[in-house]
Amino acid sequence: MPNNRRVERVASLIKREISQMMMLDIKDDRVGAGMVSVTDVDVSGDLQHAKVFVSIYGTPEAKAETMEGLHAATGFVRSELGQRLRLRRTPEIIFKEDVGMERGTNVLNLINQLSQERAAKGLTDEFFENDADTPDEPISGDEEE
Repeated sequence: MPNNRRVERVASLIKREISQMMMLDIKDDRVGAGMVSVTDVDVSGDLQHAKVFVSIYGTPEAKAETMEGLHAATGFVRSELGQRLRLRRTPEIIFKEDVGMERGTNVLNLINQLSQERAAKGLTDEFFENDADTPDEPISGDEEE
C-alpha cells in the first residue's frame, strides 16, 4: 500500500503534467474557451483514481463548453500520463470544476457590500471597537468599566 508521501508526490506530478497538457498538447478548442487552471488533484490511496479540480474563468457557457472538452480529452490525458509518469497503473481521471474561488469572491463582495451599507447608515461594528485581547469582558459599545 502506498504511503501518504507517495500519494502526495503522484498528485503533484499529475497536476504539473495535466497543466502542461492543457497549455500545449490538448488541441480541442473547447478547452481553450475559458481560462483554465488546475487547482488541485486528489489521488485515492491505492493510486487508482484521481480527481482533477480545474478553475475556469469565463461565462457559464464557456465553463460548460470547457468541461465538455475536458471530459472528451480524458482518454488522451490518461494515456499521456501513463507515458510520462511511468506508473504501474495509470489512475482513472475525473475532471471536476473547482468553484471555491468564485465562492470566496462572492463572500468577499457580500462582506464589502454590508460594510458599505453599515458605513452609509453610520453604524459601527461593536466587535472591533473593543480590545480583542480581552474576551472575558462583555462586548458592548455603551458600557465602560
